Amino acid sequence: MESLRERLIKYLVGYKKVEEENLRVISGQSPAFNDFRAALMKDGIITEDDMLIALSRECKMPYLDLDKYRISRENRDLIPKDIAFRYKVLPISKIGDVLTLATSDPLDVIAMDDLKMVTSFKKIDLVLAREDKIVKSLHNLYADTNITTFINESQEEGISVDTDKVEENRGLENLVKESKLPPIVRVVDLIIYEGLKKGASDIHIEPAESGLDVRYRIDGVLHKVLHLPRRNEDAVIARLKIMSSLNITEFRVPQDGRFKVKFEGRQIDFRVSSLPTQFGEKIVLRILDRENLSAGVEKLGFSEEPLKLFKRALESPFGIILVTGPTGSGKSTTLYSVINQLNTPERNIITIEDPVEYQIEGITQIQARPDIGFSFASALRSILRQSPDIIMVGEIRDAETADIAIKASLTGELIFSTLHTNNSVGAVTRLIDMGIDPFLVSSSLIAATAQRLVRKLCPRCKVKEEPDAALLKKLGMATQVKEIFRPKGCSYCRNTGYRGRTALLEILLFDDTIREMVAKRLSEEEIVDYAKSKKIFLSLKKDGANKIAEGVTSLEEVLRVAG
Repeated sequence: MESLRERLIKYLVGYKKVEEENLRVISGQSPAFNDFRAALMKDGIITEDDMLIALSRECKMPYLDLDKYRISRENRDLIPKDIAFRYKVLPISKIGDVLTLATSDPLDVIAMDDLKMVTSFKKIDLVLAREDKIVKSLHNLYADTNITTFINESQEEGISVDTDKVEENRGLENLVKESKLPPIVRVVDLIIYEGLKKGASDIHIEPAESGLDVRYRIDGVLHKVLHLPRRNEDAVIARLKIMSSLNITEFRVPQDGRFKVKFEGRQIDFRVSSLPTQFGEKIVLRILDRENLSAGVEKLGFSEEPLKLFKRALESPFGIILVTGPTGSGKSTTLYSVINQLNTPERNIITIEDPVEYQIEGITQIQARPDIGFSFASALRSILRQSPDIIMVGEIRDAETADIAIKASLTGELIFSTLHTNNSVGAVTRLIDMGIDPFLVSSSLIAATAQRLVRKLCPRCKVKEEPDAALLKKLGMATQVKEIFRPKGCSYCRNTGYRGRTALLEILLFDDTIREMVAKRLSEEEIVDYAKSKKIFLSLKKDGANKIAEGVTSLEEVLRVAG
């Protein structure tokens, strides 16, 4: 009778068109079956899904995509948490005396023996699933996520602090002790965990007259999720300040801090800002997940047309590339992704930021400190003595910084920075208004971009509709477009009709003619008209229209962010 390994080799040769000779060589080098399987996936011969589908066929076990299944919270009682995580098995269901578990390794006999010993089930059935999805589901299943229930329980336990607002002579020692009590620690951990699980970009903890409101910013929109009683307010704020290394005795001036947490096996950074308000200190946690940073502009979600122009700009060995847009439009993410792409051992890359958001290996990152005189401008002067190849300036805020950056770019450095303007060509006007000579602006700029973030339509519930011809015309879309999509709402998108965000990109490339036009102080309209004729300009509205036609986002969403 053929072994499982032989049957798998035949299946992979027949259905995946894998070279049998390669499989035989790897098989000979891997005595243990798990080593053989790992070697196939490590060398990229097959994917984990390919292997699980093959095992499903040969072992007669169902293969589940766990993203499409909702596991009941009651299943956490079927097997102990430590056993589930040790063997990476997920309890799917129980029917009578039969327990069904999801596993990625159906040949682990030791795990099955242990599971039979620690459970009271007569039979254990197995289904197959990807290991990473099993681990993710286990974190969701065994996590304490019912914040509202916990708050009610904590009130019954009498968890409270003095309801008077903070005074200089109050008992700070008692407040510190209160903030370290297990119930307060748990509620702060749950607020953070829920925010991460829901994909929030910010967590707002805001004092009100009656207590503390917690809101999550999801896909750019704030959602109120919780109201904490006033008796817990000061202890929760103190706990967050202790975690962020902030001064809990200082409550009259704003403070900034950071902390890190582990979530689903990866490290998440939090940037923390406190602000005194009428009813107490407001805390905003900015979630900085390094997995959101892509190594290259191709993974940013830009449309094909603006992406080509952007990549052309990146080919320049020196000059300035400006990314413009309002706060929260993804400027920093774009710059970090570009820096990641250019980060090689041959280049000396230095950044000046306020604050440093993501820490990237291989790059020298500097924190600007205007309060002690170490501004962007003074930092930039110092950097130029460090023989940089590429410089990223977090933001051009004043004429001095702009002047130094422009002159540095003319001496051979490639410089990236952000600027607060409404559109790409407006960057030129803004720099000239700062007092920079038009000739210097025209000589140094390679490209100016403007970007906005739009919510993506939920792929599960978006519905087709006939477009409004007048609105299409306003966006410059062809009137022959017969159908577009609008949001509806379902459980997958939390009934918003949208899930996730993508970027709209406006870009203006500078050629010799545009440089001459800038030096002569010609109007923005004249520059844009010329750039359109040469196909070196794409507007936000045009990019938005393309994403509407592709069904990525809605007409209303593009009008909301692009006007």
